[in-house]
Amino acid sequence: MRTPLLLDIAADAAVDRIALGRRADGLSFDEYRARASQIATWLKSRGKANTAFLGMNGDAIPLLLFASGMAGMPFVPLNYRLADADLNKLVARTAPAVLIADDDMLGRIAPNDGVEIVARSDFEVEFMMGAAPRKAELDEAENDIAVLLFTSGTTGEPKAAVLRHAHLTSYVMSSVEFLGADEEEAALVSVPSYHIAGVSAILSSAYGGRRIVYLPAFTAEQWVATAAAEAITHAMVVPTMLDRILDVLAETGETLPALRALSYGGGKMPEPVIARALAMLPHVAFVNAYGLTETSSTIALLGAEDHRTAFASDDPQVRRRIASVGQPLPSVELEIRRDDGSCCAPGEHGEIHVRGEQVSGEYLHKKAIADDGWFATNDAGWLDEGGYLFVDGRLDDIIVRGGENISPGEIEDVLREFDDIADCAVLGIPCEKWGEKVVAAIVSRSGYPDTDAMAAAIRAKLRSTKTPEQWFIRSELPYNETGKLLRRVLKAELAETACAD
Repeated sequence: MRTPLLLDIAADAAVDRIALGRRADGLSFDEYRARASQIATWLKSRGKANTAFLGMNGDAIPLLLFASGMAGMPFVPLNYRLADADLNKLVARTAPAVLIADDDMLGRIAPNDGVEIVARSDFEVEFMMGAAPRKAELDEAENDIAVLLFTSGTTGEPKAAVLRHAHLTSYVMSSVEFLGADEEEAALVSVPSYHIAGVSAILSSAYGGRRIVYLPAFTAEQWVATAAAEAITHAMVVPTMLDRILDVLAETGETLPALRALSYGGGKMPEPVIARALAMLPHVAFVNAYGLTETSSTIALLGAEDHRTAFASDDPQVRRRIASVGQPLPSVELEIRRDDGSCCAPGEHGEIHVRGEQVSGEYLHKKAIADDGWFATNDAGWLDEGGYLFVDGRLDDIIVRGGENISPGEIEDVLREFDDIADCAVLGIPCEKWGEKVVAAIVSRSGYPDTDAMAAAIRAKLRSTKTPEQWFIRSELPYNETGKLLRRVLKAELAETACAD
């Protein structure tokens, strides 16, 4: 089954229901499909292989996702937060492609013979304004790749995760009831288009019959204002977003009475934050969703009743489940394995492996899934006696800050450009606000390193979220006998020192 069929059957069954945009003037499901089909016709006429997108959130994204599927072109949303040099490397890798880009981002894109660049304003005037067109009739597309999402592996080198139509539709149809949403339901999407949660929100909302409202870029104030104005019933946030939203609610007195369900993921939720949320929004069902790009989104859920039960329990074994990601979806198999491949006992830590129809485990030109269908997630975790999954973090050294994966290597490369740096290591240590914060351990030749200059260089070449929040000056860094940096040893030492400070 192909992803456009999710929209097609919803449009057949709920022709006039508002599907996209504001209550007052949003697109109906029928108009949504018709505009996507016209865009698909245009995309096919360009003669390119891929549809790329660079920009902030908005209604153009779901239209392009479905249109690309209709045209048989993978949709490739790009991370606008990357440094220009890194961004242009990804742009080149999308070629041959049509790239729709926000007008204020056009100047960041280097010329590329294989990439046709279209200003978003021109695209929106052509395809998103005026009376809705008639649905275009298109031949069945043959390309089975629906989406390519660039992610980072253990080396920090971007990899293009392949999500085929079969993976995405399997996930949606196994987890969403067809037209299960009533006509008043609306989902507020504030995660970026290049995140798997942004893709799954589009597909799930279409199949479920739920209206989508976009927040161009997240601020807690605008999120609360939009949720109130549009009577938002469903949303997904990362833990740092929720903490800020609660601050705004406390300041304004807004209670968001229409809100029914709020899911969160992308990083560890601090217990004080979710406890505060449950107290301030008792009418809201909270869900912790755990998944990966390579698994087409969610593979485990801690549901609303699990949240309430855990917080109400005096049993420490039950109470601790608030820190879990819940139980695996019925449509997937999940195991915790030792290094030798054998299964761990309950309570024993190992690597999380998953298998199911929604699991891609594939990168462009590289298969990362075993012949028997099992995918090694590179996440460490364990299961308790009740089958609740606890995620310890990445097995590699990627830092997960506020739901964003950060490669230590690229930060270390900037530090090594300073003559005074004899050695360095960048790590993530636990932080209530962000899940992990970026810290740097450096060995200085002079003994008086200019960390302000180093921080400025990292902000300029990378961005502020990759700038270390703490600096540790060391005489040496720990290595084993083969010359490998003992990152975990160093991380434990720094975490203890940071806590002591």
